Formats: sequence, C-alpha cells, structure tokens
Amino acid sequence: MDYLFWRKNIIMEPENDRDPYPWIIWYIWKARNDKLFRGIDRDSLELVRYAESECHAWYNANDSIPAPPQPQMVEDTQALSLENICMVDGSWTSTDQYSGIGWVWKDDRGKIQLMGTRNLRRRETSLHSELEALRWAMESMLQHSTCQRFGTECKDH
Repeated sequence: MDYLFWRKNIIMEPENDRDPYPWIIWYIWKARNDKLFRGIDRDSLELVRYAESECHAWYNANDSIPAPPQPQMVEDTQALSLENICMVDGSWTSTDQYSGIGWVWKDDRGKIQLMGTRNLRRRETSLHSELEALRWAMESMLQHSTCQRFGTECKDH
C-alpha cells in the first residue's frame, strides 16, 4: 500500500500512471458491500479482470477526447449601463420583524423617473427579500413604463 499511494508518484509522473490498482481496490470495496448488504458473492478473478477493463476503458476514453481550451480568467469589472433600467434591492436581517424592499427606475438619460419603497413582514432569507423587491418592481414597471431591464447589487446570494 505504501508503494501504491505514496512512493509510486516519486518513481513515475502521476499523469503517466495507468495502474489499475485504484479500480481494483474500488471494485473489491463494492464486492464487499454486495456480500455484506445483499448477500451477493463475486468471483475474485472476474472482479479483478473487470476492474482492469474499466481502468483501461477510462484511460482510453480520456486519451481520445482532446482537453478543452482553458479560458483565460480575466477579472474585469462588469459595467452596467444605468439607462432605462430599474434597480431593485431588498433589506433583511434575521432578527428584525420587517424586511424593506425598494426599486428606482432611470430613463434613457439616466434620470430617476419613479421609485418605490415598502416595508413587509420579514421574509425567510435575504434572497426572498431580493426576489420580492424584483417581483414588485416588475409589476410596477408593467403599469408605469416600458422598462424591461432590472439590476441589483445582490452579492451574497
């Protein structure tokens, strides 16, 4: 076991390691569970051969699939155009009896046209408060404007 789990990686690169031992150990464990919980007895030689064939099939399948290109992770700040948009927010704490929600609609020039605030019985979570604010804002926009863009600064949900 010492060789299988620790020393072998010193001798060969882990990427080139195609030993079937982890598969064999896994299938022994599964056979043990079958014997213990379902009363099914497996043939040892058949079990080892099956584990080896699964190992080879797995490596062959991974060799034939080219690795997808890794997208470069660039931390760009997302810019949101604040034109003809309805910004929504919900306020929530676990100890207060009430939650606060609100929205503000800015027109094409970025000027505030309408806004609304409300106090509601505290919702289950802060996400529920945010969703309640979004629902109310959408209803209000259907009545008062043609705005179909909504935004929030909701980060922790």
